[in-house]
Amino acid sequence: MPLPLYLLALAAFAMGTSEFMLAGLLPDLAPDLDVTVGTAGALTSAFAVGMVVGAPLVAVLARHRPGRSALTGFVLVFMAAHVVGAATSSFPLLVATRVAAALAYAGFLAVALTTATTLVPPDRKGRALAVLLSGTTVATVAGVPGGAVLGTLFGWRAAFWAVAAVCLPAAVGIATGIPARRGRKAAADGPALRSELAQLKRPRLLLVMLLGAVVNAATFAGFTFLAPVVTGAAGLGELWIPVVLALFGAGSFAGVTVAGRWSDRRPGPVVAVVGPLLLVGWPALAVLADRPAALLALVFVQGALSFALGSTLITRVLYEATAAPTLAGSCATAALNTGAVVGPLVAATTLGTAAGDLGPFWASGLLVLVALLVAFPLRAVIATDRSSEVLR
Repeated sequence: MPLPLYLLALAAFAMGTSEFMLAGLLPDLAPDLDVTVGTAGALTSAFAVGMVVGAPLVAVLARHRPGRSALTGFVLVFMAAHVVGAATSSFPLLVATRVAAALAYAGFLAVALTTATTLVPPDRKGRALAVLLSGTTVATVAGVPGGAVLGTLFGWRAAFWAVAAVCLPAAVGIATGIPARRGRKAAADGPALRSELAQLKRPRLLLVMLLGAVVNAATFAGFTFLAPVVTGAAGLGELWIPVVLALFGAGSFAGVTVAGRWSDRRPGPVVAVVGPLLLVGWPALAVLADRPAALLALVFVQGALSFALGSTLITRVLYEATAAPTLAGSCATAALNTGAVVGPLVAATTLGTAAGDLGPFWASGLLVLVALLVAFPLRAVIATDRSSEVLR
């Protein structure tokens, strides 16, 4: 894999750390800003809303800008949003900074996903995506637990300052290392915007985006509220929160890495095997959460299964959107983050039920079930040929 892919992954690490780190900061952040944990969880949804709205919008606005300068600008805006977020004592303003950061992340990811596929041969999109997403999964292994440790020792604001600091070398690396290949002429030579928009109406693309969104909703439903389970049902101390988050991240890294080798040519077995296992895993986690050893093992497994299935589906989105090079990355980004919006909101509704802190795990299982029920009867529609195959 070419070096520029790893530079994109470095930026994805910084941004992914911010996206996921709130899962370990909610217990500290909520009382400091005088809101409930459930309300603080809306910060995750606000971030995801910004990405869903921003992905297609910013991708279109950046259509005539060189990829290198656009990517660098997005990282710098993301950094500025975190400086403001770290300094504020207002929850509404913090929400606004999360939306602003999400818009920048959406633009970055939409352009980066498309840029990554231009750096490799056409039949290696899955592997290129795996490298790019490895930045996000490494963030869950190192960045998110590190943010949780900073939050526990120095307060949640320290985690925001740390993200801002990491963004600077990421921006420098992109500005100096990414080839300037997608300038004004490249955009002019590509398909017309109207033609690309027409591609988004294709049933197979919409279906794969839907499946990717629902699977990611399941992932975020459980992941966002892991911290209260660690200190509650499992009876572990606060310093165990980063350990559990690191296990989830290690699992996600393993899942993306393995799936990246299969998602280009053999996505069917990934979906057929991983889907049912994921369906069983979330309820098992809810039932066994009071047993620390089982919790730790299942968190790793669910991280691996969630990201293996999710990344495979998103790879299929990129294949289905090949005829829309400007909007291909935004389609994948929108699918991922539509799920990230819905998941925490669905999970939050379960916190006041008899299930309590374990409710989000049951919600995750239900969402996976919905995805499988949608996929099974329509598998013939979405597996027409090798380039657009999802299930076979």
